[in-house]
Amino acid sequence: MTDNPIGAVGRLRVVADDLSGAAIAALLAAHHAEMADTSPAESMHALDLTALRDPAVTVWSAWTGDDLLGCGALKELDAEHAEIKSMRTADGHTGRGVAAAVLAHLVAVGRERGYRRLSLETGAEDFFAPARRLYLRHGFTECGPFGDYSADPLSRFFTLRLVPG
Repeated sequence: MTDNPIGAVGRLRVVADDLSGAAIAALLAAHHAEMADTSPAESMHALDLTALRDPAVTVWSAWTGDDLLGCGALKELDAEHAEIKSMRTADGHTGRGVAAAVLAHLVAVGRERGYRRLSLETGAEDFFAPARRLYLRHGFTECGPFGDYSADPLSRFFTLRLVPG
């Protein structure tokens, strides 16, 4: 890893979240609404709270004290491949390393679970440029559509090969 993202945000705690709290529900609702406002329906792949409760999905939330700073999720596609979903930094906390810390946590969990690859879809528009830079900085490379995705000019796909650790 190229930096120490956890140090950038102080004492960040990343925990598995059961999605029952008001703070995580509000953050994910805001994420879903922003994605719906940013992308046409056929190109919007953000999961709502109901879809995030699927047993194939695990959501983690990132906290400092009682403050929710962000979240991210892994959706198992098969025994060797998972998709990163719902990466979100809370308003007022962008640019502080929260997303990098959550991403590092997701990659570590992916290795622990024995996945050989993590993949993700994000938007192609300028709005998503910071997310694309984050993934590239952390070793992800562009790839074609995976899973149930199909080619879409408004989507970009990335993958990271995992070395068992």
